[in-house]
Amino acid sequence: MMSIQISNSGVSSDKNRKNSKQIFLWSLTAGLAGFLFGFDTVVISGAEKTIQSLWGLSSSLHGLAISAALWGTVLGALIGGWPTDRYGRVKTLIAIGLLYFVSAVWSALATDPYSFMFARFIGGLGVGISTIVAPLYISEISPADKRGRLTGLYQFNIVLGILIAFISNALLGGIGENAWRWMLGVEAIPAIIYCLLCFSLPETPRWLIGKCKKVVEGKKVLALINAHMTATEIDDMSQSISAASSVTTAKTAFWSSRLKYPILLAFLIAFFNQLSGINAILYFSPRIFEMTGLGQEAALLQSAGIGLTNLIATFLGLWLIDRIGRRTLLYIGSFGYILALGACSWAFANEVYSIIPFCIFLFIAAHAIGQGAVVWVFIAEVFPTEHRTTGQSLGCSTHWIFAALLTFFFPMAVSAFEPSHVFGFFCFMMILQLIWVYLMVPETKGISLEDLQKKLGISKSYE
Repeated sequence: MMSIQISNSGVSSDKNRKNSKQIFLWSLTAGLAGFLFGFDTVVISGAEKTIQSLWGLSSSLHGLAISAALWGTVLGALIGGWPTDRYGRVKTLIAIGLLYFVSAVWSALATDPYSFMFARFIGGLGVGISTIVAPLYISEISPADKRGRLTGLYQFNIVLGILIAFISNALLGGIGENAWRWMLGVEAIPAIIYCLLCFSLPETPRWLIGKCKKVVEGKKVLALINAHMTATEIDDMSQSISAASSVTTAKTAFWSSRLKYPILLAFLIAFFNQLSGINAILYFSPRIFEMTGLGQEAALLQSAGIGLTNLIATFLGLWLIDRIGRRTLLYIGSFGYILALGACSWAFANEVYSIIPFCIFLFIAAHAIGQGAVVWVFIAEVFPTEHRTTGQSLGCSTHWIFAALLTFFFPMAVSAFEPSHVFGFFCFMMILQLIWVYLMVPETKGISLEDLQKKLGISKSYE
């Protein structure tokens, strides 16, 4: 009898390990949407200066061309929930890959700035939709005890995509006058691989059962995800999902005095995230490094260092966020921002260019540990359950609108003002962020969402 128990235990353990590996691979595949997000967002940095010269773009038209993807991202973030609910998570993930593929090929072959802008806009749609569907898919196929680390694969893939884009630009930067086309076109390779991998993904049980009422199919996926559960437990979970999807509760309006505090928190954390200058530095880092006297190839190589710094610091930020808290990380990030941006401004003003690469790396590290690690987690925490999706849409849209505006105006700003003034402005905004963190930002670490609502003064009892 004892030997049989040991054997069954061993079989169960092997089944659970296989199950965990399968869920990890599904999560990693969906998370690759984040890799394409990071790659697509930053790959333009190696091509933007050549594009301006090739088509003789004015500062305003140049800013519009480089920010075109971000305007697509804004639209994608606003509409991404519709295909995700209507057509399913997996079909939407596949569609994202197709958008990236079309954008990469079209951008590389563009013969005028307007077709180029439209191609980049299509890629931006993919980015915006991916910020909604990829984390949602991962969270819905993950067991509760592993949801956090598996959903974190999306953020990890974003910074990995940024690093690979910088390295790719550095490697392709010296191959000739059409190097910029190869920089943009190479994204088609991971995009098509991602698309093919997505065909292996199962649809989520929450969508199958809750949205489509396909209970049998949904229970099969639940059994795959929760290999340790009995058939009775799977039935109970299926009934719970079905019941939750049919429950309607009274809701207060989102734009109400009750929610003014979390609305302000979500808006300002996204606002300050972009007014640090992060997207300008990611998009235009080769140009910034060339201002210091570095050659084009050396500038591209320095930009690859930004990607590596971002990746390492992101690991650190995600490791710290549940240990020392969101507010503490925002403090650390704010002080790092102020030091790095203030030093950059001083260095440009006094032509001490040798310290600027170090200051930029410090800036990236401060962002990844602080705002980069906190922003999406914080926005999701401060809203009550019935308004969490709308609150995330508000924060996401605010983030991308200001990202697009910043990218549009940055080329004009560095043409109209001294670089020291531009970096000084970003530094001033981060001083305001530090004051905001001190005066308004609550600590959310270790507090249940229900208790947090009480802490923020937004809890509501229904009669």
